[in-house]
Amino acid sequence: MRQAAKSNLLVPEIREVMDIRQASDYLGISPDTLYKYASEAFVPAFKLGNRWRFKRSRLDEWMDRQSDQMTAMAEPEVSAKTRKPVKAAY
Repeated sequence: MRQAAKSNLLVPEIREVMDIRQASDYLGISPDTLYKYASEAFVPAFKLGNRWRFKRSRLDEWMDRQSDQMTAMAEPEVSAKTRKPVKAAY
């Protein structure tokens, strides 16, 4: 029993509601950047008292939407038929 409790200490727990430090680690950005994003309503966040909190599920949804937007903005592939021929270099 004691061994199982010890091994749990080595695995960081990812909670549904995270503070700014946990959420910044989860997103891979600095706490200062995340604080700015939360203050500007760029990321989904809420205040509990005077401290920012982040729901992991909402952050995951937000990241999915951000990823979808970036994919939609990417240029579509040009087919071989519509490409302009490249002039040979002499």
